[in-house]
Amino acid sequence: MDPITVAMTAFAAVQKTVQVIKQAQKTVNDVQSLAPMLGQYFGAKKQATDALEQAKKQGGSSLAQAIEIEVQLMQQKEWEEGLKMIFFQTGRADVWAAIQKRVAEGEEAEREARRRARDAAKQKAKKMAAMVNMIIGVVLVVLLVPPLAWLVIQGIMYAKDK
Repeated sequence: MDPITVAMTAFAAVQKTVQVIKQAQKTVNDVQSLAPMLGQYFGAKKQATDALEQAKKQGGSSLAQAIEIEVQLMQQKEWEEGLKMIFFQTGRADVWAAIQKRVAEGEEAEREARRRARDAAKQKAKKMAAMVNMIIGVVLVVLLVPPLAWLVIQGIMYAKDK
């Protein structure tokens, strides 16, 4: 599936989660009961963001899709601001801060994991290149030394005869 389609699917999941949370917040009187839905929201948001990054790396997306994605990102930001205000109005700004901290820590851990994977791939490529160079060297020695030795021996034997 191409990244734009994945991003659009993820945005649809985000929108659905937002609708569920909006319905639930009308019936609940404590923001803590929204926790499972908030987890789904931030998971879907992350999936959408990852798909969008992948789409940007591959390039070639149409202008209409790019505009739609930007509008959906703007809607997400606006909705998160409204959600933040719910936490503030209920006196649970500390919970919102903890959620934001947890999200930031998760994003940082993922960036670090990607960096480590990238570094490991580079190390593997370096080891592979060194191994290939060593094999080429051994093959050249094996292929060139016997004929050279034979030529040297033949030269010595020719010199002895003359």
